Amino acid sequence: MSHAISDDLLKRFDVPGPRYTSYPTADRFVEAFTEGDYIQALEQRRAGSMALPLSLYVHIPFCESVCYYCACNKVITKHHDKAAEYLRYLSREVELQVQHFGKGHNVSQLHLGGGTPTFLSDEELEDLMSMIRRNFTLVPGGEYSVEVDPRTVTDQRLQTLARLGFNRLSFGVQDFDPAVQKAVHRVQPAEQVFDLVKAAREIGFESVNVDLIYGLPLQTPESFARTLSQLNDLRPDRVALYAYAHLPARFKPQRRIAAAELPSPADKLTMLSRSLDAMSEAGYVYVGMDHFALPSDALAVAKRQGRLHRNFQGYSTQPDCDLIALGVSAIGRIGATYSQNAKTLDEYYDALNQGRLPIVRGLALTRDDLLRRSVIMSVMCQGEVQFESIELGHLIDFKSYFAREIESLADFEANGLVEVDDSSIRVTAQGWYLVRAIAMVFDKYIQTDLDRARFSKII
Repeated sequence: MSHAISDDLLKRFDVPGPRYTSYPTADRFVEAFTEGDYIQALEQRRAGSMALPLSLYVHIPFCESVCYYCACNKVITKHHDKAAEYLRYLSREVELQVQHFGKGHNVSQLHLGGGTPTFLSDEELEDLMSMIRRNFTLVPGGEYSVEVDPRTVTDQRLQTLARLGFNRLSFGVQDFDPAVQKAVHRVQPAEQVFDLVKAAREIGFESVNVDLIYGLPLQTPESFARTLSQLNDLRPDRVALYAYAHLPARFKPQRRIAAAELPSPADKLTMLSRSLDAMSEAGYVYVGMDHFALPSDALAVAKRQGRLHRNFQGYSTQPDCDLIALGVSAIGRIGATYSQNAKTLDEYYDALNQGRLPIVRGLALTRDDLLRRSVIMSVMCQGEVQFESIELGHLIDFKSYFAREIESLADFEANGLVEVDDSSIRVTAQGWYLVRAIAMVFDKYIQTDLDRARFSKII
Protein backbone atom coordinates (compact mmCIF):
# COMPACT_ATOMS: atom_id res chain seq x y z
CA MET A 1 0.00 0.00 0.00
CA SER A 2 1.15 3.55 -0.68
CA HIS A 3 -0.38 4.69 2.61
CA ALA A 4 0.30 3.30 6.09
CA ILE A 5 -3.45 2.84 6.61
CA SER A 6 -6.54 4.09 4.79
CA ASP A 7 -8.44 7.16 5.96
CA ASP A 8 -11.61 5.07 5.85
CA LEU A 9 -10.31 2.61 8.46
CA LEU A 10 -8.95 5.39 10.66
CA LYS A 11 -12.32 7.13 10.59
CA ARG A 12 -14.33 3.94 11.10
CA PHE A 13 -12.49 2.91 14.26
CA ASP A 14 -12.05 6.41 15.71
CA VAL A 15 -13.81 5.77 19.02
CA PRO A 16 -13.19 7.00 22.57
CA GLY A 17 -10.95 4.65 24.49
CA PRO A 18 -8.18 4.24 27.08
CA ARG A 19 -4.45 4.39 26.41
CA TYR A 20 -3.94 1.22 28.50
CA THR A 21 -0.98 2.33 30.54
CA SER A 22 -2.74 0.03 32.99
CA TYR A 23 -5.65 -2.39 33.13
CA PRO A 24 -8.05 -1.77 34.73
CA THR A 25 -7.66 1.91 33.85
CA ALA A 26 -7.27 4.65 36.46
CA ASP A 27 -10.91 5.74 36.20
CA ARG A 28 -11.77 2.43 37.93
CA PHE A 29 -9.76 3.25 41.07
CA VAL A 30 -11.81 3.50 44.28
CA GLU A 31 -11.39 5.44 47.51
CA ALA A 32 -12.04 2.23 49.45
CA PHE A 33 -8.44 1.31 48.63
CA THR A 34 -6.46 2.96 51.41
CA GLU A 35 -2.96 3.47 52.75
CA GLY A 36 -3.38 0.23 54.70
CA ASP A 37 -4.01 -1.75 51.51
CA TYR A 38 -0.93 -0.20 49.92
CA ILE A 39 1.27 -0.97 52.95
CA GLN A 40 0.06 -4.56 52.87
CA ALA A 41 1.12 -4.80 49.21
CA LEU A 42 4.56 -3.34 50.06
CA GLU A 43 5.07 -5.83 52.84
CA GLN A 44 4.00 -8.73 50.62
CA ARG A 45 6.61 -7.60 48.11
CA ARG A 46 9.21 -7.44 50.87
CA ALA A 47 8.40 -11.00 51.84
CA GLY A 48 8.37 -12.51 48.38
CA SER A 49 10.01 -10.53 45.58
CA MET A 50 12.74 -8.27 46.93
CA ALA A 51 15.19 -9.32 44.22
CA LEU A 52 12.96 -8.10 41.38
CA PRO A 53 13.86 -4.65 40.02
CA LEU A 54 11.66 -1.63 40.57
CA SER A 55 10.57 1.25 38.42
CA LEU A 56 10.41 4.74 39.97
CA TYR A 57 8.22 7.63 38.88
CA VAL A 58 8.65 11.08 40.43
CA HIS A 59 6.06 13.75 39.68
CA ILE A 60 7.27 17.36 39.70
CA PRO A 61 4.07 19.44 39.30
CA PHE A 62 5.44 22.96 38.81
CA CYS A 63 5.35 25.02 35.61
CA GLU A 64 6.18 28.71 35.18
CA SER A 65 3.38 29.21 32.67
CA VAL A 66 0.36 27.27 31.49
CA CYS A 67 0.15 25.55 28.10
CA TYR A 68 -3.47 25.82 27.05
CA TYR A 69 -3.72 22.26 25.70
CA CYS A 70 -2.40 20.68 28.90
CA ALA A 71 -4.34 17.99 30.77
CA CYS A 72 -1.59 17.15 33.30
CA ASN A 73 -1.71 17.66 37.06
CA LYS A 74 0.32 20.84 37.52
CA VAL A 75 0.89 23.94 39.65
CA ILE A 76 1.49 27.19 37.78
CA THR A 77 3.92 29.43 39.66
CA LYS A 78 7.00 31.57 39.15
CA HIS A 79 7.94 31.16 42.82
CA HIS A 80 10.78 28.64 42.67
CA ASP A 81 10.98 28.48 46.46
CA LYS A 82 7.95 26.18 46.30
CA ALA A 83 10.19 23.49 44.83
CA ALA A 84 12.39 23.32 47.94
CA GLU A 85 9.36 22.72 50.14
CA TYR A 86 8.05 20.06 47.75
CA LEU A 87 11.37 18.21 47.77
CA ARG A 88 11.30 18.08 51.58
CA TYR A 89 7.93 16.36 51.43
CA LEU A 90 9.11 14.00 48.69
CA SER A 91 11.95 12.95 50.97
CA ARG A 92 9.46 12.35 53.77
CA GLU A 93 7.32 10.21 51.46
CA VAL A 94 10.34 8.07 50.51
CA GLU A 95 11.21 7.61 54.20
CA LEU A 96 7.71 6.30 54.88
CA GLN A 97 7.87 3.99 51.85
CA VAL A 98 11.18 2.38 52.78
CA GLN A 99 10.00 1.78 56.33
CA HIS A 100 7.70 -0.86 54.87
CA PHE A 101 9.88 -2.51 52.24
CA GLY A 102 13.45 -1.55 53.03
CA LYS A 103 16.28 0.43 51.44
CA GLY A 104 18.54 -0.44 48.57
CA HIS A 105 16.14 -2.09 46.13
CA ASN A 106 17.42 -2.27 42.56
CA VAL A 107 15.80 0.22 40.18
CA SER A 108 16.03 -0.36 36.41
CA GLN A 109 13.79 2.51 35.32
CA LEU A 110 13.44 6.06 36.63
CA HIS A 111 11.27 8.77 35.10
CA LEU A 112 10.87 12.40 36.19
CA GLY A 113 7.61 13.75 34.86
CA GLY A 114 5.31 16.68 35.42
CA GLY A 115 4.59 19.50 35.18
CA THR A 116 8.10 20.57 34.35
CA PRO A 117 10.87 18.60 36.10
CA THR A 118 13.40 21.13 34.82
CA PHE A 119 11.59 23.76 36.92
CA LEU A 120 14.00 22.51 39.59
CA SER A 121 17.40 24.19 39.84
CA ASP A 122 20.60 22.21 39.29
CA GLU A 123 21.13 22.08 43.06
CA GLU A 124 17.58 20.83 43.63
CA LEU A 125 17.97 18.16 40.97
CA GLU A 126 21.19 17.07 42.67
CA ASP A 127 19.43 16.92 46.04
CA LEU A 128 16.60 14.89 44.53
CA MET A 129 18.94 12.37 42.90
CA SER A 130 21.04 12.10 46.06
CA MET A 131 17.89 11.31 48.03
CA ILE A 132 16.90 8.65 45.50
CA ARG A 133 20.37 7.07 45.53
CA ARG A 134 20.40 6.98 49.34
CA ASN A 135 17.28 4.84 49.28
CA PHE A 136 17.48 2.90 46.02
CA THR A 137 20.16 1.37 43.80
CA LEU A 138 20.09 2.56 40.18
CA VAL A 139 21.47 -0.43 38.27
CA PRO A 140 23.79 -0.20 35.24
CA GLY A 141 21.95 -0.45 31.93
CA GLY A 142 18.75 1.02 33.29
CA GLU A 143 16.53 3.57 31.56
CA TYR A 144 16.70 6.91 33.39
CA SER A 145 14.66 9.61 31.71
CA VAL A 146 13.45 13.14 32.34
CA GLU A 147 10.88 15.33 30.61
CA VAL A 148 12.40 18.59 29.41
CA ASP A 149 10.77 21.91 28.54
CA PRO A 150 13.21 23.42 25.99
CA ARG A 151 12.47 26.86 27.41
CA THR A 152 13.93 25.88 30.78
CA VAL A 153 17.28 24.29 29.86
CA THR A 154 20.67 25.18 28.45
CA ASP A 155 23.59 23.07 27.25
CA GLN A 156 25.01 23.32 30.78
CA ARG A 157 21.78 22.01 32.30
CA LEU A 158 21.84 19.06 29.93
CA GLN A 159 25.38 18.32 31.10
CA THR A 160 24.13 18.41 34.69
CA LEU A 161 21.35 15.94 33.85
CA ALA A 162 23.88 13.58 32.25
CA ARG A 163 26.20 13.86 35.25
CA LEU A 164 23.29 12.98 37.56
CA GLY A 165 22.75 9.74 35.67
CA PHE A 166 19.97 10.51 33.20
CA ASN A 167 20.50 8.80 29.86
CA ARG A 168 17.25 9.69 28.06
CA LEU A 169 15.54 13.01 27.39
CA SER A 170 12.02 13.82 26.25
CA PHE A 171 11.52 17.28 24.74
CA GLY A 172 8.03 18.76 24.66
CA VAL A 173 7.78 20.42 21.23
CA GLN A 174 4.13 19.92 20.15
CA ASP A 175 4.50 22.00 16.95
CA PHE A 176 7.22 24.08 15.30
CA ASP A 177 4.76 26.57 13.77
CA PRO A 178 5.05 29.98 15.54
CA ALA A 179 1.33 30.79 15.11
CA VAL A 180 0.30 27.47 16.67
CA GLN A 181 2.79 27.95 19.51
CA LYS A 182 1.32 31.37 20.25
CA ALA A 183 -2.24 29.99 20.16
CA VAL A 184 -1.40 27.39 22.83
CA HIS A 185 0.81 29.74 24.91
CA ARG A 186 4.02 27.79 24.37
CA VAL A 187 6.42 29.82 22.26
CA GLN A 188 9.81 28.17 21.66
CA PRO A 189 11.78 28.81 18.46
CA ALA A 190 12.65 25.74 16.43
CA GLU A 191 16.31 26.77 16.48
CA GLN A 192 16.30 26.41 20.27
CA VAL A 193 15.10 22.81 20.05
CA PHE A 194 17.59 21.95 17.29
CA ASP A 195 20.48 23.39 19.32
CA LEU A 196 19.48 21.44 22.44
CA VAL A 197 19.06 18.15 20.61
CA LYS A 198 22.49 18.65 18.99
CA ALA A 199 23.99 19.33 22.43
CA ALA A 200 22.27 16.25 23.90
CA ARG A 201 23.84 14.08 21.22
CA GLU A 202 27.28 15.55 21.78
CA ILE A 203 26.94 14.96 25.52
CA GLY A 204 26.09 11.32 24.87
CA PHE A 205 22.45 10.77 25.84
CA GLU A 206 21.37 7.34 24.64
CA SER A 207 17.99 8.45 23.32
CA VAL A 208 16.18 11.72 22.62
CA ASN A 209 12.40 11.78 22.33
CA VAL A 210 10.28 14.58 20.87
CA ASP A 211 6.57 15.00 21.60
CA LEU A 212 4.25 16.35 18.91
CA ILE A 213 0.52 17.04 19.09
CA TYR A 214 -1.85 17.20 16.12
CA GLY A 215 -5.29 18.81 16.32
CA LEU A 216 -4.13 22.05 18.01
CA PRO A 217 -5.65 25.45 17.18
CA LEU A 218 -4.57 27.04 13.88
CA GLN A 219 -2.98 23.80 12.69
CA THR A 220 -3.69 22.78 9.11
CA PRO A 221 -2.56 19.72 7.18
CA GLU A 222 -0.14 21.99 5.31
CA SER A 223 1.31 23.64 8.42
CA PHE A 224 1.72 20.31 10.19
CA ALA A 225 3.45 18.89 7.12
CA ARG A 226 6.07 21.62 7.55
CA THR A 227 6.50 20.60 11.20
CA LEU A 228 6.96 16.98 10.10
CA SER A 229 9.60 18.06 7.59
CA GLN A 230 11.47 19.91 10.34
CA LEU A 231 11.14 16.85 12.57
CA ASN A 232 12.78 14.75 9.86
CA ASP A 233 15.66 17.24 9.81
CA LEU A 234 15.92 17.06 13.60
CA ARG A 235 15.74 13.25 13.51
CA PRO A 236 15.17 12.40 17.18
CA ASP A 237 15.56 8.77 18.22
CA ARG A 238 11.93 8.55 19.30
CA VAL A 239 8.76 10.47 18.47
CA ALA A 240 5.49 10.53 20.40
CA LEU A 241 2.65 11.79 18.22
CA TYR A 242 -0.42 12.59 20.32
CA ALA A 243 -3.91 13.59 19.30
CA TYR A 244 -5.19 16.71 21.04
CA ALA A 245 -8.42 16.00 22.92
CA HIS A 246 -10.41 19.19 23.50
CA LEU A 247 -12.17 18.62 26.84
CA PRO A 248 -12.56 22.12 28.35
CA ALA A 249 -15.21 20.96 30.81
CA ARG A 250 -12.58 18.73 32.45
CA PHE A 251 -9.38 20.73 31.92
CA LYS A 252 -9.64 24.41 32.75
CA PRO A 253 -6.63 25.65 30.72
CA GLN A 254 -8.30 24.37 27.55
CA ARG A 255 -11.06 26.94 27.98
CA ARG A 256 -8.58 29.51 26.67
CA ILE A 257 -8.53 27.75 23.32
CA ALA A 258 -11.07 29.07 20.81
CA ALA A 259 -12.98 26.05 19.52
CA ALA A 260 -13.45 27.83 16.19
CA GLU A 261 -9.67 27.76 15.68
CA LEU A 262 -9.42 23.97 16.03
CA PRO A 263 -8.94 21.96 12.83
CA SER A 264 -11.95 20.12 11.51
CA PRO A 265 -12.25 16.35 12.11
CA ALA A 266 -11.44 15.82 8.43
CA ASP A 267 -8.29 17.95 8.65
CA LYS A 268 -7.26 16.20 11.87
CA LEU A 269 -7.65 12.84 10.14
CA THR A 270 -5.57 14.10 7.21
CA MET A 271 -2.83 15.23 9.61
CA LEU A 272 -2.69 11.80 11.21
CA SER A 273 -2.70 9.94 7.91
CA ARG A 274 0.05 12.13 6.45
CA SER A 275 2.04 11.84 9.68
CA LEU A 276 1.95 8.05 9.57
CA ASP A 277 3.14 8.10 5.97
CA ALA A 278 5.83 10.70 6.66
CA MET A 279 7.21 8.81 9.64
CA SER A 280 7.32 5.60 7.63
CA GLU A 281 9.04 7.31 4.69
CA ALA A 282 11.57 8.85 7.10
CA GLY A 283 12.56 5.37 8.25
CA TYR A 284 10.90 5.31 11.67
CA VAL A 285 9.54 2.06 13.10
CA TYR A 286 5.95 2.24 14.29
CA VAL A 287 6.23 0.93 17.86
CA GLY A 288 2.54 1.14 18.66
CA MET A 289 -0.26 3.62 19.34
CA ASP A 290 1.46 6.99 19.05
CA HIS A 291 5.13 5.99 19.41
CA PHE A 292 7.79 5.81 16.70
CA ALA A 293 11.49 5.04 16.93
CA LEU A 294 14.50 4.81 14.66
CA PRO A 295 15.38 1.15 13.90
CA SER A 296 18.54 1.37 16.03
CA ASP A 297 16.75 2.75 19.11
CA ALA A 298 16.27 0.38 22.05
CA LEU A 299 12.48 0.74 21.81
CA ALA A 300 12.41 -0.44 18.19
CA VAL A 301 14.83 -3.25 19.03
CA ALA A 302 12.62 -4.34 21.94
CA LYS A 303 9.60 -4.50 19.65
CA ARG A 304 11.45 -6.61 17.09
CA GLN A 305 12.60 -8.99 19.81
CA GLY A 306 9.21 -9.23 21.55
CA ARG A 307 10.52 -7.54 24.71
CA LEU A 308 8.29 -4.47 24.67
CA HIS A 309 6.46 -3.60 27.88
CA ARG A 310 3.98 -0.94 28.90
CA ASN A 311 3.45 0.93 32.16
CA PHE A 312 2.11 4.27 33.40
CA GLN A 313 4.88 6.09 31.49
CA GLY A 314 4.04 4.36 28.19
CA TYR A 315 6.11 1.85 26.22
CA SER A 316 9.29 0.64 27.88
CA THR A 317 12.25 -1.60 27.16
CA GLN A 318 12.52 -2.61 30.81
CA PRO A 319 10.96 -5.83 32.14
CA ASP A 320 7.47 -5.63 33.60
CA CYS A 321 7.94 -4.70 37.26
CA ASP A 322 6.49 -2.95 40.27
CA LEU A 323 6.35 0.83 40.13
CA ILE A 324 6.91 3.10 43.12
CA ALA A 325 5.22 6.44 42.43
CA LEU A 326 6.33 9.52 44.33
CA GLY A 327 4.79 12.97 44.50
CA VAL A 328 1.40 14.60 44.15
CA SER A 329 -1.11 12.66 41.98
CA ALA A 330 1.48 9.98 41.10
CA ILE A 331 0.14 6.50 40.24
CA GLY A 332 1.99 3.33 41.20
CA ARG A 333 1.68 -0.42 40.98
CA ILE A 334 2.74 -2.99 43.57
CA GLY A 335 1.90 -6.63 42.95
CA ALA A 336 -1.79 -6.96 42.08
CA THR A 337 -2.63 -3.42 43.20
CA TYR A 338 -2.68 0.11 41.80
CA SER A 339 -2.58 3.23 43.96
CA GLN A 340 -2.71 7.00 43.48
CA ASN A 341 -1.48 9.85 45.66
CA ALA A 342 -3.49 12.94 46.60
CA LYS A 343 -4.05 15.26 43.66
CA THR A 344 -3.50 18.60 45.40
CA LEU A 345 -0.45 19.87 47.26
CA ASP A 346 -2.51 20.70 50.36
CA GLU A 347 -3.85 17.14 50.62
CA TYR A 348 -0.45 15.65 49.81
CA TYR A 349 1.35 17.77 52.44
CA ASP A 350 -1.37 17.21 55.04
CA ALA A 351 -1.11 13.41 54.83
CA LEU A 352 2.67 13.48 55.17
CA ASN A 353 2.46 15.94 58.08
CA GLN A 354 0.34 13.34 59.83
CA GLY A 355 2.93 10.65 59.17
CA ARG A 356 0.75 8.92 56.56
CA LEU A 357 1.48 7.93 53.00
CA PRO A 358 -0.66 10.19 50.76
CA ILE A 359 -2.62 7.34 49.11
CA VAL A 360 -6.18 8.46 48.36
CA ARG A 361 -7.46 5.74 46.04
CA GLY A 362 -6.47 2.61 44.20
CA LEU A 363 -7.53 -0.89 43.25
CA ALA A 364 -6.88 -4.48 44.24
CA LEU A 365 -7.07 -6.50 41.03
CA THR A 366 -9.33 -9.54 40.75
CA ARG A 367 -8.35 -12.79 39.05
CA ASP A 368 -10.32 -11.68 35.98
CA ASP A 369 -8.54 -8.29 36.00
CA LEU A 370 -5.14 -10.00 36.03
CA LEU A 371 -6.15 -12.32 33.20
CA ARG A 372 -7.47 -9.50 31.02
CA ARG A 373 -4.42 -7.38 31.83
CA SER A 374 -2.21 -10.14 30.46
CA VAL A 375 -4.25 -10.32 27.25
CA ILE A 376 -4.48 -6.55 26.75
CA MET A 377 -0.77 -5.99 27.38
CA SER A 378 0.07 -8.83 24.96
CA VAL A 379 -2.03 -7.06 22.33
CA MET A 380 -0.54 -3.62 23.10
CA CYS A 381 3.10 -4.74 23.33
CA GLN A 382 3.62 -7.89 21.28
CA GLY A 383 0.68 -7.52 18.90
CA GLU A 384 -0.07 -11.17 19.51
CA VAL A 385 -1.88 -13.35 22.02
CA GLN A 386 -0.86 -17.00 22.21
CA PHE A 387 -3.78 -18.88 23.73
CA GLU A 388 -1.60 -21.59 25.31
CA SER A 389 0.58 -19.17 27.27
CA ILE A 390 -2.48 -17.40 28.68
CA GLU A 391 -4.11 -20.74 29.51
CA LEU A 392 -1.03 -21.99 31.36
CA GLY A 393 -0.58 -18.72 33.23
CA HIS A 394 -4.20 -18.32 34.32
CA LEU A 395 -5.62 -21.88 34.20
CA ILE A 396 -8.46 -21.17 31.75
CA ASP A 397 -9.62 -22.36 28.35
CA PHE A 398 -9.02 -19.26 26.23
CA LYS A 399 -11.56 -19.85 23.46
CA SER A 400 -14.27 -20.66 25.97
CA TYR A 401 -13.49 -17.82 28.39
CA PHE A 402 -13.21 -15.23 25.63
CA ALA A 403 -15.79 -16.61 23.21
CA ARG A 404 -17.70 -13.31 23.04
CA GLU A 405 -14.50 -11.31 22.56
CA ILE A 406 -13.28 -13.57 19.73
CA GLU A 407 -16.64 -13.12 18.04
CA SER A 408 -16.32 -9.34 18.44
CA LEU A 409 -13.00 -9.43 16.57
CA ALA A 410 -14.77 -10.55 13.39
CA ASP A 411 -15.15 -6.97 12.13
CA PHE A 412 -11.45 -6.27 12.76
CA GLU A 413 -10.55 -9.51 10.98
CA ALA A 414 -12.76 -8.67 8.00
CA ASN A 415 -10.94 -5.35 7.66
CA GLY A 416 -7.50 -6.94 7.78
CA LEU A 417 -6.59 -5.61 11.23
CA VAL A 418 -6.23 -8.93 13.06
CA GLU A 419 -5.77 -12.58 12.17
CA VAL A 420 -7.45 -15.19 14.37
CA ASP A 421 -6.84 -18.93 14.27
CA ASP A 422 -7.19 -21.84 16.67
CA SER A 423 -4.10 -20.94 18.67
CA SER A 424 -3.61 -17.19 18.55
CA ILE A 425 -4.71 -13.66 17.75
CA ARG A 426 -2.25 -11.57 15.74
CA VAL A 427 -2.37 -7.85 15.06
CA THR A 428 -1.54 -7.11 11.41
CA ALA A 429 0.74 -4.31 10.23
CA GLN A 430 -2.31 -2.13 9.63
CA GLY A 431 -3.90 -3.25 12.87
CA TRP A 432 -1.03 -1.73 14.86
CA TYR A 433 -2.36 1.72 13.98
CA LEU A 434 -5.65 0.85 15.73
CA VAL A 435 -4.26 -1.35 18.47
CA ARG A 436 -6.17 0.56 21.19
CA ALA A 437 -9.48 -0.36 19.55
CA ILE A 438 -8.43 -4.01 19.34
CA ALA A 439 -7.39 -4.07 23.02
CA MET A 440 -10.72 -2.53 24.03
CA VAL A 441 -12.49 -5.71 22.92
CA PHE A 442 -11.01 -7.46 25.98
CA ASP A 443 -11.81 -4.64 28.44
CA LYS A 444 -14.71 -5.93 30.52
CA TYR A 445 -15.42 -2.54 32.02
CA ILE A 446 -15.55 -0.51 28.84
CA GLN A 447 -17.65 -3.08 27.00
CA THR A 448 -20.41 -2.61 29.58
CA ASP A 449 -19.92 1.16 29.92
CA LEU A 450 -22.24 3.35 27.89
CA ASP A 451 -20.46 6.57 28.92
CA ARG A 452 -17.04 6.70 27.27
CA ALA A 453 -16.93 10.49 26.98
CA ARG A 454 -14.25 10.69 29.71
CA PHE A 455 -11.80 9.06 27.26
CA SER A 456 -10.20 10.85 24.34
CA LYS A 457 -10.83 9.47 20.89
CA ILE A 458 -8.20 7.18 19.41
CA ILE A 459 -7.54 9.69 16.61
